[in-house]
Amino acid sequence: MSLDALKSRLPEYAKDLKLNLGSVIGNSELPAQQLWGTVLATAIAARSPIVLRELAPEAKANLTPEAYTAAKAAAAVMAMNNVFYRTRHLLSDHEYGALRAGLRMNVIGNPGVDKVDFELWSFAVSAVNGCGMCLDSHEQVLRKAGVGREVVQEAFKIASVVQAVGSALEAEAVLAEFE
Repeated sequence: MSLDALKSRLPEYAKDLKLNLGSVIGNSELPAQQLWGTVLATAIAARSPIVLRELAPEAKANLTPEAYTAAKAAAAVMAMNNVFYRTRHLLSDHEYGALRAGLRMNVIGNPGVDKVDFELWSFAVSAVNGCGMCLDSHEQVLRKAGVGREVVQEAFKIASVVQAVGSALEAEAVLAEFE
């Protein structure tokens, strides 16, 4: 199981995805923890068993046990937050914004890893899940912590490619049933 195995599974029409996957992961300038935490969190968020099976072992090999758990926690808590805050934002009745959320999010305050890394992973998951409110919130925290735009963009590049690879491979798995 590896990045190469995942790339080899991509069909010819997804050659750009294959190249981009190698580029955003294989040539990333992010530190290993930021990179592999982003990869794992977005692989979970992409909801593709194929992608997760191929990338999780490599992520586990490149992360400390604490970072591996924290990346999974970022994907989990943001799955909830992205739905909640995206819905709150999209509703035309803005009074919902004044109501108490009442949802537990303790892991955000104490993720067990560097706060910047957890914020980056949360940001990347929010990109996959399309929550503009969460994207803005996490991007502001990252920028206030001194994280450059290039690093933030690197996270959403990874998110976009991992999501696209998952979509293509899941589509191929279904389409193969008809051939």
